[in-house]
Amino acid sequence: MDRALFSALHTPQRDVVCSRCNLREICLPVGLTRDELESIDGRLVSVRRKLVRGERLFQVGDRFDTVYAIWTGFFKTCVSSKDGREQVTGFQMGGELIGLDGIGTRRHEVDAVALDDSQVCVIPFAELEVLALEVSSLQQQFHRLMSREIVRNHGVMLLLGSMNADERLAAFLLNLTQRQHARGFSGSSIVLRMSREEIGSYLGLKIETVSRTFSKFQAMGLLFVRHRQIQLVDPVGLQLIVDG
Repeated sequence: MDRALFSALHTPQRDVVCSRCNLREICLPVGLTRDELESIDGRLVSVRRKLVRGERLFQVGDRFDTVYAIWTGFFKTCVSSKDGREQVTGFQMGGELIGLDGIGTRRHEVDAVALDDSQVCVIPFAELEVLALEVSSLQQQFHRLMSREIVRNHGVMLLLGSMNADERLAAFLLNLTQRQHARGFSGSSIVLRMSREEIGSYLGLKIETVSRTFSKFQAMGLLFVRHRQIQLVDPVGLQLIVDG
């Protein structure tokens, strides 16, 4: 990569203000009044960091002192077994927090890897705690986001414990489109930032099963696949598969 471009991608941007962010209605400051937003501007987010595809935001064992709000791009979180196999634990997109895994032990328990050129808002956890005491709405929203992560993890456990391959992939695709639609993007067209192998790791399926299920759904007229571009032709049909 060109040295000047690399330097530009890693130069932090200061004066990041939440009140003017187009993701504030789905990110940490959601629900705050104008006065509350102004009181956290310039304090909640210290800098905005850029990462290139494949770069690690943090990894297992790193000291925890920061949470990150994804501004642009896409991430995966994963852990590696002793024999080197990778287990994907989640996929995160714009407006979602990443790094919450380190709160309990003050060490990160997963790797966070950019699946696309991305930008994250850097939120020092100590400052977040101070602001949460000053602005009760911020504290309440942070607790809601943590609760949402717990519920999502329970959903993954249900997905892996009681669904067959068709149901798992259908639920995964519907979840991605719903999250994407909440951010103002298409609710029926997805560009997969992750590989089929990573999808399989997350869903507990072999890569051959993932590919075969994509082909099956296309043959059924439920979706159209072109490389990493997925067009949901019949989302109702996919939901019927999830519903059994």
